[in-house]
Amino acid sequence: MAQKAEKTEVIIVGAGAAGSVMAAVLAEAGRRVVVLEAGPARRLDGLVSSQIWARRNKWVTPAVIEAGAQKIGHNFNAGFGLGGAALHHYGVWPRLHEDDFIEQSRFGQGLDWPLTYGELRPFYDEIQRQVGLAGDAVAEVWRPPGAPYPLPPLEVLEQGRTLARGFAALDLRTAPIPMAVLSRDHQGRPGCIYDGWCDAGCPTGALANPLVTYLPRARRAGAELRADCAVLRVLTDRKGGRAEAVDYVDGDGVRRRLYGDLIVLAAFAVQTPRLLLNSANAAHPDGLANRNGLVGAYVMTHPATSVSGLFDHQTEPYMGLTGGQLICQDGYAKDGYEAGFGSGQWLIGQALKPNGLLGMAMSRADLFGAALDDFMRRAAGHMATMVSVSEDLPQRQNRVTLSSKKDKFGMPLAHVVHNTHEASLTRWRLAVAQGRRIIKAAGAREVWNGPLAPMHLMGGTIMGRKAATSVTNSYGQTHEVANLMIAGPGLFPTSGAVNPTFTVHALALRAARHALADWSAIVG
Repeated sequence: MAQKAEKTEVIIVGAGAAGSVMAAVLAEAGRRVVVLEAGPARRLDGLVSSQIWARRNKWVTPAVIEAGAQKIGHNFNAGFGLGGAALHHYGVWPRLHEDDFIEQSRFGQGLDWPLTYGELRPFYDEIQRQVGLAGDAVAEVWRPPGAPYPLPPLEVLEQGRTLARGFAALDLRTAPIPMAVLSRDHQGRPGCIYDGWCDAGCPTGALANPLVTYLPRARRAGAELRADCAVLRVLTDRKGGRAEAVDYVDGDGVRRRLYGDLIVLAAFAVQTPRLLLNSANAAHPDGLANRNGLVGAYVMTHPATSVSGLFDHQTEPYMGLTGGQLICQDGYAKDGYEAGFGSGQWLIGQALKPNGLLGMAMSRADLFGAALDDFMRRAAGHMATMVSVSEDLPQRQNRVTLSSKKDKFGMPLAHVVHNTHEASLTRWRLAVAQGRRIIKAAGAREVWNGPLAPMHLMGGTIMGRKAATSVTNSYGQTHEVANLMIAGPGLFPTSGAVNPTFTVHALALRAARHALADWSAIVG
């Protein structure tokens, strides 16, 4: 039993991309908002451009137990502290395509979303104005309809120009990546300095992470942000039809209970299902919103890999942005290939550091001693790299469950099983083979690729039109508990092949507006 109790209007669990948007919009409308974040408080002046400090922005505790042939890489993909995973994201913000929303209806694969691209489009447009998205909508010929970008694209540097020649040689088109990174000073924030430390959180504020976008707005509007607060359970009324409170442990180890009229779970794709499952009660014996057994199901992660090369000329790989310089979506069509199914894209020209998981040394884990030393001396000035991103078809058996092992508060750990669909693996293999051809065509003397790597986390609390086949409706309201909402990439019924953070923002803005417009019906 919690030792201390309080009351507010809105409780938001998680201070990442989705939680920060919800907090800002609801607080600016006059609602009393408390945000509970399990990780520490963060400030721009506490971010340091080094791989050691960049690692501290990622998931720390509690452990997530992973299983399956293609594990999800939770520690790398998740965040910890104010800003969440969006604190260390790279700012690559393409939109999902129209076909991503109707995959089952059009192709007989995957699942359908309960909304169309057209319904989400105005929220994409509004978000990009608010954060200052940089890009070239004309050059980005694959982009679905939408307003032009508010800022011009970021610079394409030598590494990007080198790789672009390889794409052109194979009759493939490239365009500047749409980036949530300022290409010039904008709304009091400085433009990018191209030093390649996006992974460390961007202490200058050029990259649109929650510390410089929606969390300041939420604070100014009166929202209270409580760091180091681990939520353990969501409590409902006796009948189970209404969420009433959350139990959590604060930074001093005190167990507390916070009551609210609206509860929003924005704790990311693994921790939100974990919390729902751990909140089982007499009315919801299998966990909240889980009458159909779908809480935790359909976990997805983009199968990705890096393809790299060494060139005779200087490519300046240490300059630019962690997310890359150019994009190619000529392979985004879902079918019509010799094998496999699903969309794909290339992110081209990532800034590289000597070490770290995405660094130069780790790209050649097969080298040791003198061979590694020789490679690093050449790679420091002559390497170029790009990343393939492939779609992960949703499978019900890929899911989060509760482990028998528990964290220090007695809450069961999350156990996640993930295996990539064979159709998705096939398309990934085709992408890697294509990437090696592109690097060679660009003039590389040596070409290599990394293994399949998990990129991004989605699913686990999918949205849908029917209560029997989904956890929430299109606004993230759980079908079983009207005043319990979910926000974040866990809502995605399909993964597409684009980075999810832009879509997460757009969905959260749409959900917050709906909550305000339909407040009485939602909170009861």
